[in-house]
Amino acid sequence: MSAWLLPESVADVLPSEARRIEELRRILLDRFRVYGYELVMPPMLEYTTSLLAKADASLDLQTFKLLDQASGRMLGLRADTTPQVARIDAHILNRKGVTRLCYCGPVLHTQALGLHTTREPLQCGAELYGCGGIEADLEMLNLAVDTLNLSGLKNYRLALSHAGLLAAVLDGEGLCEATVRHVHHALAQKDQPGLKVLLRNASPSVQSAVLAMLNLYGAVGGAQCVLKRAKATLPAKPGVQRILDDMVLLVDRLSETVSAMPTVLADLADLANFDYHSGLLFSAYVEACPNAVLRGGRYDDVGAVFGRARPATGFSVDLRELVALQRAQVNPKKAIRAPWMYDTALMAVIRQLRSQGEVVLQTLPGAAPEEEEFVCDRQLVLVNQTWTVAPMGASQEKVQ
Repeated sequence: MSAWLLPESVADVLPSEARRIEELRRILLDRFRVYGYELVMPPMLEYTTSLLAKADASLDLQTFKLLDQASGRMLGLRADTTPQVARIDAHILNRKGVTRLCYCGPVLHTQALGLHTTREPLQCGAELYGCGGIEADLEMLNLAVDTLNLSGLKNYRLALSHAGLLAAVLDGEGLCEATVRHVHHALAQKDQPGLKVLLRNASPSVQSAVLAMLNLYGAVGGAQCVLKRAKATLPAKPGVQRILDDMVLLVDRLSETVSAMPTVLADLADLANFDYHSGLLFSAYVEACPNAVLRGGRYDDVGAVFGRARPATGFSVDLRELVALQRAQVNPKKAIRAPWMYDTALMAVIRQLRSQGEVVLQTLPGAAPEEEEFVCDRQLVLVNQTWTVAPMGASQEKVQ
């Protein structure tokens, strides 16, 4: 096997793409900071007892595991950063009030999540702990919209759902936990025949309500608002109506606070991460990508396993995916070409230019320059014994 081959769905990030990823990382972390979010850097690996303590089966399967030679305990390479940030909030910081944290770092997956996706996403996200009200959900949605706008995405759709809606519809039916889990999976997969089999012992009204959730998808504004249809279609149970009322209020408040309102939809059958989330769910989609480019939502009490249950909400994106969705443009940076020679005055001028943010490329002896990221539109030339920046092609004195 060739020594240069990489594992399936693992790839190098080359100069132009790497630059764009790093620029986006800085932009997003700076935006998180002006919202008051503090940066944390959890370790790449830790014990699976904490890394997967609140995880569902899918996250467990996505996690690479290895034996720690120092302790004999099982370690995991993180497949998601949120459990680690929850641990930091609950066990290390242990603050009394609201805590806002953000992060950006690689995660590893045992399998690619979709076609042409990487098993090494660069996950960037924000988490808010200590507030269970709609205000925290609204702040997180605002920050998510800012993230997508700053990423340069156009015509994306923001889809809303709620992790507690199915449980509220099934409340009082006496279905066992395993059956509810299977119903959730079938609903997320839009499996109508499977749902009919799973709900055969439920009341007719609940059967029709769950099947109706398959078609409760669409715009959240106007007379045909899907949330209004949901209120008329789903059971009039207090829990169901409260969730729908909260979602309507959230959309109204969102339209009042964001500067550029995206297309907002509701998909009440989108119940990803059933074990992980507990309330509002939101995802962003673009035409060029079959998978969600941003996922987030509420996951209250995730810190309970670390000794402190707290309301929490957050979201994450893969910076590599966001950059790949942008139109590939090199946009080379303007640079200055300089000769290579042992000249004290020349090196002093080069240092000064670089301290001012200029890119100065020295032409090494016997090597032709090959750069994709830079274009030299100026050069350093010796004029009257002084090194001067001049346009490319300008004449210069011959240096002995």
